[in-house]
Amino acid sequence: MQNPNDIIDSEGRSIPKHIAIILDGNGRWAERRGLPRAMGHKQGCETLETIVADCARLGVQYLTVYGFSTENWKRSQEEVGALMKLFRFYMTKLIKVANEHNVRARMIGERSRFAPDIQEGICRLENETKDNTGMTFVFAVNYGSRDEIVRAIRKYTIEAIRSGKSEEEILALTEQDFSLYLDTAGMPDPDLVIRTSGEFRISNYLLWQSAYAEYYITPVLWPDFNKEELLKAIDNFNTRERRFGGRLKK
Repeated sequence: MQNPNDIIDSEGRSIPKHIAIILDGNGRWAERRGLPRAMGHKQGCETLETIVADCARLGVQYLTVYGFSTENWKRSQEEVGALMKLFRFYMTKLIKVANEHNVRARMIGERSRFAPDIQEGICRLENETKDNTGMTFVFAVNYGSRDEIVRAIRKYTIEAIRSGKSEEEILALTEQDFSLYLDTAGMPDPDLVIRTSGEFRISNYLLWQSAYAEYYITPVLWPDFNKEELLKAIDNFNTRERRFGGRLKK
């Protein structure tokens, strides 16, 4: 359902302000072609470049993608090593892509577990795109929503102790106040969450932020996802009646 503040494209569709995507199916894409799983991740990175540009051109204000979860460290050493190699390469390449499309990049997740050079690459990507004024591209790496919430509770608790907050002040904490301690502080919640590869799981992704998001599941594997599939998801979003826990108005 459209509202006066929506961005409307040339086809009359309302463009979600914030789209979040679970990039699933890279490994299966490669295996179905008899290729190493690393080749699926490489193709997935190339797809991501294209979708970042497509979303920026469509007028999406925030695009958040799930690139590497806190649980992904459990994968084979060979696959994790290949992913780290890709991070190093695409962290630099994304600077060019982001700047070409006036996109600002931001990471969410716990970066301290990454090697120092990867941490430096993340900082460089953020710093060299921070003055761009278009879409904000958020990449979730070493991210898990439960971990994020626990870290937020720790931050709030430490701050409360250090500042000597009273019991009454702590009890006055609101959802809006708490959201400022999350990795996504200052960002609007996702309107639309897309999951590729046909899996019906949330996978510990933006649990707090997606409380009222619309979900769209596509059987398409992430490396095969394209603008046409993105528009299908947005068209489906346009058919939804968003109630946010309330009743539909008659």
